[in-house]
Amino acid sequence: MSSPRLRDPLRRPVFRRLALSYAVNELGDWMGIVALSVLVFDQTESAMATALLFVGTGFLPAMLAPILVARIEQPPPRLVLPVLYCAEAAAFGTLALVASNFSLPAVLVLATLDRALAVSARALTRAVVAAMLEPHGELRAGNAILNIGFTGGAALGPGIAGLVVASFGIQSALLLDGVSFYLIAWIILTAGHLPQAEPDSGHMRERLVAGLAYIREQIALRRLIIAEATALIFFAAVIPIEVIYAKDTLGVGDSGYGLLLASWGAGMVVGGIAFAALRATRLGLLLFFSTAGIAAGYLGMAAAPELTIACMAAAVGGAGNGIWWVAMVSAVQELTTASMQARVMSVVESLGAAMPGIGYLAGGVVATIAEPRATFLFAGLGVLGLLAIATPLLAARLPGRTSVYAGNAAEEDEVMVELIPAVGPNSIQSDREVTS
Repeated sequence: MSSPRLRDPLRRPVFRRLALSYAVNELGDWMGIVALSVLVFDQTESAMATALLFVGTGFLPAMLAPILVARIEQPPPRLVLPVLYCAEAAAFGTLALVASNFSLPAVLVLATLDRALAVSARALTRAVVAAMLEPHGELRAGNAILNIGFTGGAALGPGIAGLVVASFGIQSALLLDGVSFYLIAWIILTAGHLPQAEPDSGHMRERLVAGLAYIREQIALRRLIIAEATALIFFAAVIPIEVIYAKDTLGVGDSGYGLLLASWGAGMVVGGIAFAALRATRLGLLLFFSTAGIAAGYLGMAAAPELTIACMAAAVGGAGNGIWWVAMVSAVQELTTASMQARVMSVVESLGAAMPGIGYLAGGVVATIAEPRATFLFAGLGVLGLLAIATPLLAARLPGRTSVYAGNAAEEDEVMVELIPAVGPNSIQSDREVTS
């Protein structure tokens, strides 16, 4: 953390505001998830209704976000981002009203809308950060800082949200969440100019189609995104089973369940710091070893005879998790031309919202057929299988490309996107060269 290069992005006032908004956004997301989950279950006493809430905040926003990003990427982000966050604040304010006069359809519609706005805001923020930092060679350092805020929010958010809901009630938690988004909107609105890569001209539909075609045509980018989507299924398979695993399999009760989750969260924070310290390491190696770490964590939890060992395995998996996501995002951004950043990141963020839903279902089916340990075994072996398949497919060296960012047109760097270094003639066909 003492490296001057890591601190460089923080010397930019605009980036500091973006990083703060990103961390507050994650805390706000967890406040909303916890409050709405409690609200729906308390009012319906139905596991199916609660599952519909997670579907509404997963699959549907994943379809809406790329369309929304294609629509909003042209206006200045200094105006668009505050509007998105104000719309989220309004959604949570309305949800607070609905909480006192409960309507499940209204909650599902508003939760879906909010999630689509949140995914779009994150994608646009990532595009702004790339436009700001990539020309100065600071993108990986900036992503490391964003990731520390993100993992910190993911580790602390559920606990804080639970305390707020328990102490002040669901309605107050939803109102507080709305206030947090107004705070983010003010932070961005007063940040000054936000850099923006010039997006393609044309209508929204044309830009949306062009973005999807771009992903399809860029071989390494396409394979990387497919690997991300598949990995998220296995990563998420254990999430709905963890409480059963803790209480029934390990017999440790609520406190043990909380300790298990805290161990994973602590590992994520360590992983985020490790990415910052290892930012000079090739992204391919970080992706390989972080994916292997997640697999090791799941397999260790599958075999753990008692809570202490399970928590140690969870910490290992969490550390891999803390490195994996930011390494994945950084690799995608380095493979993506400037004008396509927002659209490509909207697809990445949408997959991050949608694919866990498939994982939840798969994990539940495995646990029902067998037992909770089998779900962890399924997830761990699935991640290892994906690693074995993806490694040779992504072990590719791209040709030197000219930077697509203004002010950096003279620099040409080889971009490595690989899980292990390519050896000799076994590397796959490379993508076309992208030039400004």
